[in-house]
Amino acid sequence: MSERASRIVVGLSGGVDSAVAALRLLERGHEVHGLYMANWEDDDGYCTAAQDFQDARAVADVLGIPLHRVDFSREYRERVFASFLAQYEAGRTPNPDVLCNREIKFGVCLAHARRLGAARFATGHYARLRHDGPPQLHKGADLARDQSYFLHSIEREALAAIEFPIGDLLKDDVRAIARAAGLPVYDKPDSTGICFIGERPFREFLGRYLDDRPGPVETPEGEWLGSHHGLAFYTLGQRSGLEIGGRAGHTGGAWYVARKDAARNALVVVQGHDHPLLQGRALLTGPVHWLGSPPAGPFRAQAKVRYRQADQAVEVTPLADGRALLEFDLDQRAVTPGQYAVLYEGTHCLGGAVIESGGASAGALMP
Repeated sequence: MSERASRIVVGLSGGVDSAVAALRLLERGHEVHGLYMANWEDDDGYCTAAQDFQDARAVADVLGIPLHRVDFSREYRERVFASFLAQYEAGRTPNPDVLCNREIKFGVCLAHARRLGAARFATGHYARLRHDGPPQLHKGADLARDQSYFLHSIEREALAAIEFPIGDLLKDDVRAIARAAGLPVYDKPDSTGICFIGERPFREFLGRYLDDRPGPVETPEGEWLGSHHGLAFYTLGQRSGLEIGGRAGHTGGAWYVARKDAARNALVVVQGHDHPLLQGRALLTGPVHWLGSPPAGPFRAQAKVRYRQADQAVEVTPLADGRALLEFDLDQRAVTPGQYAVLYEGTHCLGGAVIESGGASAGALMP
């Protein structure tokens, strides 16, 4: 194997998962370089980039590998964050982590790794790749932490140049390996929140970029219950933050967002976690990103309409315009436009698409 072919760049985030990914590649005899990505420049107490970089540098020192630092904040704002804000302004609820993986980690970052002389780029994602034919993306062995949902939109051509060295491990095993190897991040808490932005008061953060557009909060029958701050600040199925107190003629049950009426700037709410207006058996997607050859006709599969959801049995009908109609065996709660429907066949991730709309039945969604 040539020096170029054996060089692998690992995205070192400062966490335990990427640290163990780098360690495992070293143990396999590869020439490993670390790459730390700085993709958000605000220093407001919520972004942990400064500490994460110090942790990544400490890991690189223990492993004896070079660490490169690159700033992709401009690309992140242009390719991910701008879309994120536009989707919220349109009344949708986007998932920026999916776009971040496609555009940043396995887009511009993969290209940068190649400029560093690497044939492949590795990360600490809990997912697996099979290369006994055209590359296939599979769920990680630790199903409780599987991240294939967030990876489904990676370009097919990139899969051949990617490695997930810890995809066959459980999280407890990753921490045990890190501790035994003397890696200083072995007990570092997992990161949460939006990709690269971190965990923070979300409405306050979003309010820095989107203006309040108050409007009525109503029942499905049109009864006024209060005012909202702007449809962008709410998502379907949401319970907290509605600021609806007790109302005469209504039970004391919790209220949930059931619909956004953009034409009237109205937020429609219902009482009851499983209210019929929160349920539906069908959804229509945008153009589907297939990780393999697109299917010729309807087929059975499993799908997730949100991360952490158990696989749901579904009939998938690809449409002539590239979209797909999904009809589930069971009701799905709060199917949310802007989120992703991701398709599976067992552990094999087939691809996915943005959810355009959900409904009680397929007939209600088609023109």
